Amino acid sequence: MSSSRITNIERQFNRSSAGSYDVYANVQRIMAEQLAKSLIAWKGEEAIETSNILEIGCGTGTLTGILVNEWSKASITALDIAPGMIKVAEQRVRSIAANHLAISNSQPDRLSFIHADVERWSADVQEASFDLIVSNACFQWLKNPKQTLRHLRQMLRPGGLLVFTTFGPKTFYELHQSFNEVYRTNGMEPQRHGLSFQSDAQWKNSLMEAGFSSIQKESLIQNETYASVRDFLLSVKAMGASTSEAAPTQGLSSRRLFAGMYKAYEDKFSIQGGIAVTYDLLLIQARASH
Repeated sequence: MSSSRITNIERQFNRSSAGSYDVYANVQRIMAEQLAKSLIAWKGEEAIETSNILEIGCGTGTLTGILVNEWSKASITALDIAPGMIKVAEQRVRSIAANHLAISNSQPDRLSFIHADVERWSADVQEASFDLIVSNACFQWLKNPKQTLRHLRQMLRPGGLLVFTTFGPKTFYELHQSFNEVYRTNGMEPQRHGLSFQSDAQWKNSLMEAGFSSIQKESLIQNETYASVRDFLLSVKAMGASTSEAAPTQGLSSRRLFAGMYKAYEDKFSIQGGIAVTYDLLLIQARASH
């Protein structure tokens, strides 16, 4: 991941950590609940005690709090690229933990927060350091997912578990269709606006190449309604997720492009109460091979 990309992502999430992220992150909460349910089910089946847990992309601490409460004896490391997010997460989780006595006076240091880019940080972590690695709505940001998965495999003890949620390729289907229509109307090759998302099959192949096995996948289509296209885009920006892969184009100004996209979106995807937005949610679980 380039330093400029890291800076942009960090800046975006720092801004959203000031309060807007939790206001708009309904889908991310759904994903965290889905992930937590899977983890708790796994915990009930697991005979071996989980001692060391890593959370990648802790955000404002929604999942971190669940980990602290469910694994009261484990050492938990929560990592995020944005220091603003870490500050909010630490305040939230330590408050929850104090209320539930999940971090006792005898275990004051079992929860630690790290400000880092996981793609760089994971390259230097000691092998076999963790029993469980989890991540909610973060892996879509990985610039080199195959390399990062190899590093995560090395960080897991044999038989350890990686569980993560991310967005699948049908996410924002309506938005991309609307942009494509504008480009084609103007005789231009469509460009991708926003991130490209891998399919569950692509993730499975990458996990197998990295040395994972027993790979399980679940997918869920979550349909959301926004009052308008503008409200939808503002909510995406408020969550810090407004990165685009599109390059400036000759002969089509940004103003014309977006005006056309708004019209195409509203013409095709208006529903009662506003406009439709599709989220393709993936939950993937894999074990580090022995």
